[in-house]
Amino acid sequence: MMYDSIIPVIEDDPLGVSEEFTRDYLRRIFEFHFKRTPYWRKVARKLKPDLDEIFQGSIKEVFEKVFNAGLMVDEDYLRANWPEFVPENYPGRIRFYQSSGTTRERAIGHWDGDYLRILLPYMRKAIDELYHLDSDYSGHQMRAIAHGPYGWYQDEISELVWSYGGTLYFIGMETEGLKRVLKEQGLDAVLRLLDPLTRYTHRVMERDMVNTVRTAPQLMTLFEKYSEDIETAMVSGVGVNEGFLDYLKATFGGTKIIPLYGYYLFGDLVGIYRNGRFHYYSNYPVTIIFPLKREDGFRVVKRGERGTTAFIIARPEVLVVKLESETAERVPPAGPFRWDGFGEPSR
Repeated sequence: MMYDSIIPVIEDDPLGVSEEFTRDYLRRIFEFHFKRTPYWRKVARKLKPDLDEIFQGSIKEVFEKVFNAGLMVDEDYLRANWPEFVPENYPGRIRFYQSSGTTRERAIGHWDGDYLRILLPYMRKAIDELYHLDSDYSGHQMRAIAHGPYGWYQDEISELVWSYGGTLYFIGMETEGLKRVLKEQGLDAVLRLLDPLTRYTHRVMERDMVNTVRTAPQLMTLFEKYSEDIETAMVSGVGVNEGFLDYLKATFGGTKIIPLYGYYLFGDLVGIYRNGRFHYYSNYPVTIIFPLKREDGFRVVKRGERGTTAFIIARPEVLVVKLESETAERVPPAGPFRWDGFGEPSR
C-alpha cells in the first residue's frame, strides 16, 4: 500500500474525491496496517474487528463503526510508543517530527515525504477556489514570512509558497509551553520568550517587501507597523475567533485572512469564515473528521450540534484513530468542499 495508488486521484481533483473511493481507500489502509504495523497487528488480534461489516454504508456510518469497534488510540500510549505506529519494512521516505508542544510536552509523529503530494494539491485548490491567491499573485511575486516550529510546518509552508512562485523567510520559534505562559502571564511574557523571533521579524520587514504572513493570531501584532504592505495573512491556533477577526479588520483592513487548522499528524486544513463562524474541511480521503457524542455508543452529531472532535488519519505510513480534548460543531459542505466539516473548535 503506497502513495502511487492515490496520488493520481488527488492530483486530478483534490476536492472531488468520492465517498465510494474514500470508503474503499480506508478499508485498504486498515487492512494494510493490521498486517504490517506492530501496534495495529496487536489490536487486530485482540479485537478481531469485522472489516466487512465496518466498511459498509456511508462515510458517517463507517466513521461511527470504527470508533464503536474500540479502535481509538490512547493519547498517552501514542506519545510513549510512537515507533509502534510505523509499518515494518516500509519503503517510503519517513521523517519523524515533533508537535509544537504549546499545550503539553511535545509528541513525536512521522510523515512520508510523499504526503506533501497529497496535502499541497488540497491546499492549493481550496485556497485558490476560496481566496483566489493564484489571481492575486499572478502579476507580482509572493514574498512571505512564516513563524512556527521546525518540522512538517516548515516543509508544508515552503512547498505552498514555492507553488505560487514565491520566496519565503521561515523564522523558527520555540513553542513548548506557550499556551500556558499566555494564559498565566499574558502576551508580553510570550513575546519576551520569543525575543529572537521578534527581532528577526522586524529585521526582515524593514529590509524586504514582504506581502504574505503565516503566523499565530497573537503574533499579528508584530506586523501592525507594516499593515499596508500585508496582502495575505494565514493564521491558525488558539485565538482564531470573531474577536480576532474584528481586530484584523480594524488594523489590517486591506489584508485577506485565511484561517487554517493545524495538527502535527496531518498538517493544515483550510477554513472558511461564514456567518460569524470559522469552519474547517479536512483533506479526504486521508483525513476524516467528525464531532462525536457518546451515548449507548459513539454517534456522529447532527449538523449544527457540538461534540468531541474525532479523527481518522489514514495514510500508508500512519494510521491513527483518535478522540481529541476539544469540541466542535458539525457543519455542512460549503464553498468547494463536498463533505461535512467542523466549526468553532474549542478546548
